[in-house]
Amino acid sequence: MKALKTPCILIHVALILLCLRTQICYGQDYPDAESPPAPPAPPPGQDLCNGIFLTYNFMGRELLYPHLKNASAQAWAFKAMATVVNAGSEELKAWKLFVGFRHREILVSATGATIIDGGDFPAAVGNGTTFVGNPQADLKTAIETAGDYPQISAQIEIKGTQFGVKPPTIPMPKSLKLVNDGYLCPAAKNDGSYMYTCCKKDPKFKAPPVKSTKFAPRQNGDLLLSYDVMQAYGNNYLAQVTMENEHPLGRLDHWNLTWEWQNNEFISQMRGAFTHKKDISGCLYGPAGKYYKEFDFSQVVNCEKKPIISDLPATYFNDTKLGKLPYCCRNGSLLPKLMDESKATSVFQLTVFKLPPHDNRTALVPPMKWQIRGDLNPNYRCGPPIRVEPTEFPDPSGLQSTTTAVASWQVVCNITKSEIKQSSCCVSFSAYYNESIIPCPTCACGCPDPEKCNPKAKAMLLPSEALLVPFSNRTNKVVAWAGLKHLPIPKPLPCPDNCGVSINWHVSTDYKDGWTARVTLFNWDTLPFEDWFLAVRMDKAFDGYENVYSFNGTRLPNKENKTLFFQGLEGLNYLVGLTNGTRPGEPQVPGKQQSVISFLKKKTPNIDVQRGDGFPAKVYFNGEECALPKDFPKRDAAHKSAVNIVLIIFITVLTFVLIQDR
Repeated sequence: MKALKTPCILIHVALILLCLRTQICYGQDYPDAESPPAPPAPPPGQDLCNGIFLTYNFMGRELLYPHLKNASAQAWAFKAMATVVNAGSEELKAWKLFVGFRHREILVSATGATIIDGGDFPAAVGNGTTFVGNPQADLKTAIETAGDYPQISAQIEIKGTQFGVKPPTIPMPKSLKLVNDGYLCPAAKNDGSYMYTCCKKDPKFKAPPVKSTKFAPRQNGDLLLSYDVMQAYGNNYLAQVTMENEHPLGRLDHWNLTWEWQNNEFISQMRGAFTHKKDISGCLYGPAGKYYKEFDFSQVVNCEKKPIISDLPATYFNDTKLGKLPYCCRNGSLLPKLMDESKATSVFQLTVFKLPPHDNRTALVPPMKWQIRGDLNPNYRCGPPIRVEPTEFPDPSGLQSTTTAVASWQVVCNITKSEIKQSSCCVSFSAYYNESIIPCPTCACGCPDPEKCNPKAKAMLLPSEALLVPFSNRTNKVVAWAGLKHLPIPKPLPCPDNCGVSINWHVSTDYKDGWTARVTLFNWDTLPFEDWFLAVRMDKAFDGYENVYSFNGTRLPNKENKTLFFQGLEGLNYLVGLTNGTRPGEPQVPGKQQSVISFLKKKTPNIDVQRGDGFPAKVYFNGEECALPKDFPKRDAAHKSAVNIVLIIFITVLTFVLIQDR
């Protein structure tokens, strides 16, 4: 019996173990679907960051055609991922990430962001560029979102081309930093194909007091644009665009504004401005035509993804359909407030239609990539639209109350000076103590035809009568003057300055208590300039400015810039264009304005006018910086000899008197 019991016990034990094994196998093959997956490990360095964590991860590259032996010229297609993570305790508004590219990179796309200057792809960013969030511009904190990673972080998928870094070297950026105000970023740590840094609040930074709001504070800039949604409906809204000139020397003439729609929007109506192209094919054969099947697109203003918008002429100001808006219809003129504060603002309105999934009244997305240009004006670089507190407007009924926009975005544009961009105006120097005029620099405003002249030769000195003659008619005068003054004549001759506007600064007198200069404006273009202005920076003579006699003149408020501001008198603020000569065959005559400017030496006792202190350091015409000569007029031989003769006579007479006394 004992022998039989033992096998039975063994069999029972075996069955129990088999059941246990079966349960274990069941658990391995079919995991519990309700158990949450393990969260991914944070990237290296993030656990130690209590601020804004930035990363750049180089993801690979491949060789591009053409295949070259010169490694520095070889192009590579590359992919990278940049991230911004808010690991701090304060919400990050309108984040801005600077990536210090340094291998002549050309970006082809950047998903999840936009480059800050609003330019189109491909974009050359070899000196680095700043990314801004699009569509996610603000990053909340982990505290207020319970650690919801998509709300506290942003990713930028970067694709582009780079040059000159041969494997196995990894082409990493030079720097990585957050450029929002009030943050300090240590140098990024580089670990092969991965670099990171942790930016923290600057304890010394004192932000200006702003009204408490859930939106980003409004920023200052040279040109401020506001995109205000005034009325919102299910599938469309009414927006108003306001442009305000805040720079004392900023200006726009015949401005052209462009942007890029994000979700197939189109403009159905417009007041106060017009679009350059009215082509409804983009609506009929695009997503708008598929959704709005019964819509009459024949009256639509514009269907382009990137419309070009311009101001209406003044004749449309009282037009009940196209005008009747304050600050509209000025033919694209936007003047400095110093000239006329009422002409420093421009406004227009547009009705925008939307498509699904944005076809509800709260789904409001502003256009991106704003750019604005003018004729003979400074170059403006515009940032992305930033959501700000809704703009308040005076009640149209005239009551002492205000109405508020449904939603508002601000675009800040600042004046930039491009190293590539040529000037549009230039300056020549002359003085009473030298018969020659130092002309505008060669190719100051570009050289469209350098094969017929020498673009690198120094501009030749001019006789005074040549200033009123177009460059094409100056050759004989210039060559004859060079022969008379025994000056070298280069072959081929130097190229012209090719500027539409030139300015001559002439030192007229220099006496014990003061000195005078004469400034002359020449318009070599056929188009006139209305409400023109001239600004000159006088580094050593600013404090001695006394008066200007045929213009209106004033000192700019910021004395550090030492800039004098001139504009035409009322009724004389029109610089006419180039006109034909009085007789057939005579050279054309430029439009001209001229005035004398007086300075006193009481406040500038150490000024040396004849050594260059009487000439401007910078000159601006309508906000555009003009090209200046590198040299100043020097006292010529004739004046030197006159002084020497007087000195010799004086010494001779003095010697004779002394001899007689003996």
